[in-house]
Amino acid sequence: MMRIFEGLRFRKVESPIHSLDPRSKVAFLVVLSSLSILYSDPLTLTVLLIIQVPLVYMARVVKFWLNSLRGSAFLMMFIFIVNFLTSYFYMGGFTVDGLIMSTSMTISFITFIGAFSLFFLTTTPEDLSLALEKLKIPYDICFAFTAAMRFVPDIALEAQSIMDAQKSRGLELEKGKFVDRIRNMLPILVPLFIRSFQRSMELAEAMESRAYGAIRKRTSLYELKMSRNDYALIAFSILFMLTVVFVKSF
Repeated sequence: MMRIFEGLRFRKVESPIHSLDPRSKVAFLVVLSSLSILYSDPLTLTVLLIIQVPLVYMARVVKFWLNSLRGSAFLMMFIFIVNFLTSYFYMGGFTVDGLIMSTSMTISFITFIGAFSLFFLTTTPEDLSLALEKLKIPYDICFAFTAAMRFVPDIALEAQSIMDAQKSRGLELEKGKFVDRIRNMLPILVPLFIRSFQRSMELAEAMESRAYGAIRKRTSLYELKMSRNDYALIAFSILFMLTVVFVKSF
């Protein structure tokens, strides 16, 4: 389950995808997300998933991308089962439409996970913050988002370390009744909460020591610049979206 957070951690690799401007990658991400929401047939959703594969290979993050998908396997099964049971009881039995709907929802979830994983694996928090500022989003919101993007994977890894440590001490998380399993999570949640609070305090002290908020208009050492590849990706994203909309209109 923790593997899903591997897709939220930036991986420093020399690749054409890493060198793209975050704004062009945001455009591609928005197109994929929008199309996966607008259309629910398995074929269209499968195309949206497959189109990510060449970019993943170009970015050289196949291992981490696949780990993120494997980590979300439990959620995939959960979404499929819940939708299947809902359609089963709503329609009064097993139907092909119910199976198609459940499959579509699962593929849509995989498409979301894959798209966001590809984006975060190839985009640094700093570049993302600059891109959001270029889009006229207030700096405080940009900072909060990028801070969460940076620390969520770290907290997930820390949770896994605490779980391994508690298991080595004899704590059984996968046995017993449901209430017992919830109770056994306390030795994990308490140190994780304390460590998260310590991290937030350290971050607050670091921000204060660097006079965060003293200057209204901040500047950056690096400036984002759109290249030909960025414009090509944006053009491809728009063309792909228009093609899908045109095909689905008939």
